[in-house]
Amino acid sequence: MNYKDYITIEPNKRGGKPCVRSLRITVYEVLEYLASEMTEEEILDDFPDLTHEDLKACIAFAADRERRLMTVPIAS
Repeated sequence: MNYKDYITIEPNKRGGKPCVRSLRITVYEVLEYLASEMTEEEILDDFPDLTHEDLKACIAFAADRERRLMTVPIAS
């Protein structure tokens, strides 16, 4: 999956935070719902504009962002 097909960043929308398909739903919000133990079905019921692919794209975006973070060398 290429999350770049689903995640958009627009300076004038939600303060430039990554959003799902130019909607006003941020990646952070989706991840927070998942972390709070909402099921995929509950999220999709609450936000009918979202799709299964949108949720996967949010996770892929977060994984890529985490992978790109600079790691601190272990002190010896």
